[in-house]
Amino acid sequence: MDYQRLAQILFPDITRTIEDYELLYPPRQLPEGAMVTRIGPSPTGFIHLGNLYNALIGERLARQSQGVFFLRIEDTDAKREVPGAVEIILDALGFFGVVFDEGATIQGDKGAYGPYRQRLRKEIYQTVAKKLVEQGLAYPCFATEEELATMRQKQIEQKLNFGYYGVWATYRNTNLEEIERRLQQGQSYVLRFRSQGNPEHSVKVLDGIRGELELQENYQDFVLLKSDGIPTYHFAHVVDDHFMRTTHVVRGEEWLATAPMHVQVFDALGWNRPIYCHSAQLMKMDGEIKRKLSKRKDPELALAYYQQEGYVPAAIWEYLLTVLNSNFEEWRLANPKANIMDFPFSLEKMSTSGALFDLLKLNDISKEVILNMSAQEIYTQLLLWAKNYDPSFAALLESDAGYAQRIIDVGRQGERPRKDLICWRQARDFLSFYYDETFTIEDSLPANITDALRKEIITKYLATLDYNDTQEQWFAKVKTICQDLGFALQAKKYQKNPQDYPGSIVDLSNTIRMALSGRLNSPDLWQISMILGKDRCIRRLKQFAENGDNFASTPA
Repeated sequence: MDYQRLAQILFPDITRTIEDYELLYPPRQLPEGAMVTRIGPSPTGFIHLGNLYNALIGERLARQSQGVFFLRIEDTDAKREVPGAVEIILDALGFFGVVFDEGATIQGDKGAYGPYRQRLRKEIYQTVAKKLVEQGLAYPCFATEEELATMRQKQIEQKLNFGYYGVWATYRNTNLEEIERRLQQGQSYVLRFRSQGNPEHSVKVLDGIRGELELQENYQDFVLLKSDGIPTYHFAHVVDDHFMRTTHVVRGEEWLATAPMHVQVFDALGWNRPIYCHSAQLMKMDGEIKRKLSKRKDPELALAYYQQEGYVPAAIWEYLLTVLNSNFEEWRLANPKANIMDFPFSLEKMSTSGALFDLLKLNDISKEVILNMSAQEIYTQLLLWAKNYDPSFAALLESDAGYAQRIIDVGRQGERPRKDLICWRQARDFLSFYYDETFTIEDSLPANITDALRKEIITKYLATLDYNDTQEQWFAKVKTICQDLGFALQAKKYQKNPQDYPGSIVDLSNTIRMALSGRLNSPDLWQISMILGKDRCIRRLKQFAENGDNFASTPA
């Protein structure tokens, strides 16, 4: 076979060589030990938590080593591309504070190693492919879909491994004349890698997370270029990571099985392999079963979910680091106020088994993160979220910024501060009772508080309510009402002998609480009374006394 002639026939317009691109994309001038990392999402319109998870790994490795972190858009599958998907990717990652040194941007590419969109790099891939053909390491395959389907069925019947290899690689040794004849007829073809591998052999692959792995050598003649001349992932990322000088390839463990294919191409071209870092898949508990997060079943897989719910990006970073590094929580306990970027992230501390994603734990961490924010910071971020997702609530927040910040700050001081806020959607719901426009009765009074008792409690409370009282004076009056109505001053007394009392001071307080907040659980009753103000409180108390759960608020 005259491989030089075959290469020229297949790639007549390719005049550059690999050496030309080596000069165009020289080794980066970085400090010793600096890591070059990237993420390469596909523009399918869906960017998920796994993308952010791996982006965080890549970002930390590059930043901590004074290296480079870049964004590459892997858009070789035109059928799956969604218009505007690149903007979605950039918006989502930007929202979560992921900053790239170079790569694709809305305005175009930034950096000297582009283009950073794979479909714009077609000539580079074809140059490398031409070289492989010249070396006898790639060949055109004219197999039709029908031929491949027949091959697969026979492999199933014979209980053989699936794929294009050995005797099944029917076009592997097609002679030059036959190839030319088919090309002249306009037959479609793909370019396949001519593997020298043996299924009986193994190959060693260095993994930055898992150490040195021994995997079955690739023996499949996999596709390098599709029929439109666009590369597959298996080929494109190898070429790109070489010329972009990537040192560490961070990706999910689902790619681990194909690593022998990738290192085989690196070796065939005489290129240095990057260090692959196969991160554990994100899992969740579904009852007692541990399973992968699913696009179909789990809305929390999509990054858009966290934007729509209004999670604070810092809380997502904080949580993901607890998943990524086993020593992060210990470090955080020792450094409660330290900047998260000071944490010494390490590949060695990463799990090699499924990483368990726990939304409840994320919520607990989010509460802590928000607790450490000032009322001004919370107000600013909540308002920004509301402008996008609830404009009417945004208008309420903007109508009186001072009032909004006061209600945000209720219960957040002292030795045992309340941790009421999780994310901005939940914060909107939690704070809604402070505004007449969004106030509703959400809970029900316990069965022992009859309509007659409800009216009597509120009537007596209104008769004694004086906004000049101190909190101690106010509470003394509540206890007096309690005694006058025969309620137990201690909840335990009522629980022990319920037949002796109509209820306890808790039931009486909760009746007032329901009137003012519409809930059985709210911040300190005295504090919210002071914030709501005399007129609003009196109006709500009167309407609750009259209507109870059928309360209909009249805005001031």
